[in-house]
Amino acid sequence: MLRRFIPFDVSESTLRSAAGAIVAEYPGLDVHAVVGDFEHHLDLLPTGGRRLIAFLRGTDLVRDAGRLHAAYDDSAGVTAAFNRNVLSVLNRELGASFDLTRFEHVARFDTHDEWIEMRLRSTEAQTVPVPALGIEAVFTAGEEMRTEISAKFRPEGVERELDAAGLVLKEWWTDRAGDFALSLSVRG
Repeated sequence: MLRRFIPFDVSESTLRSAAGAIVAEYPGLDVHAVVGDFEHHLDLLPTGGRRLIAFLRGTDLVRDAGRLHAAYDDSAGVTAAFNRNVLSVLNRELGASFDLTRFEHVARFDTHDEWIEMRLRSTEAQTVPVPALGIEAVFTAGEEMRTEISAKFRPEGVERELDAAGLVLKEWWTDRAGDFALSLSVRG
């Protein structure tokens, strides 16, 4: 029987929401949320007793390039706005002065590396000061900057990576379309 649950994430607001929902559903369960990064803060997790650690991250699977492109370059412009938001964050956090209207959203599926690359293409020659870094970003017309890589995976590649990490794949579940997967692995 589960006595204690410790959700772990980088987002405090997400953790508060998740912990509240779990307490409401399981009122006798001890919930202790920990804010942190998987690469640096796992030592903050409480110890003692038997433990099960579950990384509940889905795996985005390789699928038809046309469908991937449509998802990352949607006709409503949702992904383009998301991509341009990178510039808004640079403006806010680093005092940059990017004009979002001077950049076009570009999404490409790299068939060799099996990932989507999102880029922003400068529509004109421009120089953008970034005061917090003490630099000026210079762009020629048509020059692109990569803003994101969204890797896609095949089951056999996931299994190799788990094996390299000392884990053994026990179960594999996918959605009906075969676009996303969840896996259960145990120590080898």
